[in-house]
Amino acid sequence: MTFEALGWSDQRQRHFAALAADGLIPGRVVGEHRTHFRVATDAVELSAEMTGRLRNAAVQRSDLAGVGDFVALRLANGDGPATIEEVLPRTSALFRKASGEDRPQLLAANVDVVFIVTAPDGDLNLPRIVRLLALVADSAAAPVIVLNKVDLTDDVVGAMAQIATVSPGVPIHAVSAHAHRLSGIERHFADNRTVGLIGSSGVGKSTLTNALLGRAAQATQEVRAHDSRGRHTTTHRQLFLRPGGGSIIDTPGMRGVDVWNRNNEADVNFADVEALALNCKFSNCRHEAEPKCAVRAAVARGDLDAERVAGYTRRAREAMSSAR
Repeated sequence: MTFEALGWSDQRQRHFAALAADGLIPGRVVGEHRTHFRVATDAVELSAEMTGRLRNAAVQRSDLAGVGDFVALRLANGDGPATIEEVLPRTSALFRKASGEDRPQLLAANVDVVFIVTAPDGDLNLPRIVRLLALVADSAAAPVIVLNKVDLTDDVVGAMAQIATVSPGVPIHAVSAHAHRLSGIERHFADNRTVGLIGSSGVGKSTLTNALLGRAAQATQEVRAHDSRGRHTTTHRQLFLRPGGGSIIDTPGMRGVDVWNRNNEADVNFADVEALALNCKFSNCRHEAEPKCAVRAAVARGDLDAERVAGYTRRAREAMSSAR
């Protein structure tokens, strides 16, 4: 393994020069645990802890080191862990709103491409895909949609067409990770790019990770037969180096997708409703009693939460009232 294979570049090396003069070495966080980090350097993977100074200086927890971050390390003199002295500037950061809290949660840092993984066996949820696209749009990474488990449907073309209605211009790949039919998605790892995987539990992210690595790095398990849902096979975020180049960051399945909207813009918060509204019969549909309303149809199918729609329509009425 070379450190360049993990995404280190000449530009990052130039920025690191001043820190190197202080006896620090660069590393990349490949695993995050309750008490420590796993950090890869150009020579070894080691255990590291964050300095108290860094913890105290962080404005919020998402400013602390996370999987994918490049960091400045001070090696231990003895058998103790190395220390993370600095978190280097991020080129991208994938956040979501922390569950039950009004703060961002870092999913992965310095990701070039994000695979939004879905499947046709009960998880093909268009509003969820739109929310995941909004999450990626705020990260500075490029989105790619991966329709996994295509061996479970007889209408792959139809499923891809549905996805395309809410993701114009976004590449869509139909794959079967279980059968190692990966449909050319390896090209997204070119030039040692880092790819992050997000999606629900049970869509096959761990199986896809193993297929792309060529080894059983992540544990997998069957989804429940009655609703095609999976349990959280992956319990923490982890970065893996691919033998063919590039890196993968696998993340635990997300039951809910709350976009962390740093700018507090309403249109981002309701991006899923807005996308569905484009398919309503009437362009001025209020999503109340109009015929062929795509938003109400999504609520009826269970694809969209009725309370979100109520909040969206309430916000729309307030905007019209203030404009008069």
